[in-house]
Formats: sequence, structure tokens, C-alpha cells
Amino acid sequence: MFGLTLLGAVHTAFALVALVAGYAMILRHGRIDGASLWGRLYVWCTVVTCLTAFGIFRHGGFNIAHTLAIVTLVTLAIAVAAARTRFLGGFSPYAETLGYSATLFFHMIPGLNETFTRLPVGAPLFTGPDDPALQKAIGVVLLLFLILMAAQAWRIRKGPATARQPHPA
Repeated sequence: MFGLTLLGAVHTAFALVALVAGYAMILRHGRIDGASLWGRLYVWCTVVTCLTAFGIFRHGGFNIAHTLAIVTLVTLAIAVAAARTRFLGGFSPYAETLGYSATLFFHMIPGLNETFTRLPVGAPLFTGPDDPALQKAIGVVLLLFLILMAAQAWRIRKGPATARQPHPA
């Protein structure tokens, strides 16, 4: 199916579950909460996606996609550690929220490439990772994620609405 090996199909299935969980949380709560059920699903499916990526060599040997898997795992580890230990003090909420969002963006880079170099069948949208149209699409997605992350940082800085003092009469 679409030129996928068994490992590629497993990798894709876990990636799709991670994407659904991640986007569901972003749309519902404005962030990925790694402590929630959907958040844990996102984290573990992302880990499996990254680990299975190391066995996929569609474009030859070790390549940028494998490097991106390593960067994703490191970013994910920092986000999880920031949430659990607050090792970064006041910066921990930023590292947690923005780290999870960054990993969701990282999913999109190979996702766009691998999906749209295969689809639509017979006339894929992109020819490969160096296709200028793909580079533009990734640029647009990056811009959208930067806007999302700026909004998330602003929301963290603003703090919870319940912490506001009532206006004196």
C-alpha cells in the first residue's frame, strides 16, 4: 500500500495516532498536556514513531529524517522533564508547552514529505524533500506553529484567569 514496508506502515499508524491526539489537544485546550490520557497517548506514539523511523531508509542511509527523530526525542524528553520536575523553574511551563508543540511541528516535516510524494496516487503533489513547493508548504506550517507557540507563550505569561484579582468597586 503506497509503497510502505511493514515497518513503514507501523511507523505511519503510530504517527497518525500521535497527530490526531496532538491536534485534538491543541484544538480543545490550546496545548498538549502530557499528563492527560490524550497527552500520554501523544507522547508514547511520538516515541514509537521516532524509534521506528530509525529502521526506515527510503532515501538511502542515515539522513535528515533520522536526525529529526533524534531532535524530536530530545525535545520530548525536555518537555516531559520540565512538566514532571520543574527543573527549569519559572521557564518549565514554557519548555513543557512549547516543547510539545515543537514536536508536533516536527511530525509535520516528514509527514508532508512522505504523504504528498505518494498522494494523490499517480500525480503526487511533491517530487521529494528538495521540491520547492514542499519547502514552501513546510514554511507555511512553520509560520502557523510559530504563531501558535507565541499565543501559548503569551497565555502562560498571562497566567490563569482565576488568579486575577477582582476589580475594586
